[in-house]
Amino acid sequence: QVQLVESGGGLVQAGGSLRLSCAASGRTFGWYGMGWFRQAPAKERELVAALPWGGVGTLYADSVKGRFTISRDNAKNTVYLQMDSLKPEDTAVYYCAAKAWGTPRTATDVDYWGQGTQVTVSS
Repeated sequence: QVQLVESGGGLVQAGGSLRLSCAASGRTFGWYGMGWFRQAPAKERELVAALPWGGVGTLYADSVKGRFTISRDNAKNTVYLQMDSLKPEDTAVYYCAAKAWGTPRTATDVDYWGQGTQVTVSS
């Protein structure tokens, strides 16, 4: 019942920055925990960061702590992922994710996915 539309991906040099946005449809945005996942070729889709709806704390993968920041604006029905100090290993398709009444911790538990946006970091 929710649609997620992502934007902001692109090609950037190592050390650069990108800001991803995910706009959710409807007025039930606040009912969902939101997160960002990524999937590189031949690899599993993995959690990057999440904002639990229940306020249990912000989650980050160890590989992005200190470099990525997730935030949300409920008034705009939008979640963001600010990515700084990008590394070539960050190259992947990034997906916005939503889980009703919970935190999207694993790909199998996600209720809604965005279409994905490509992030490519050149060395």
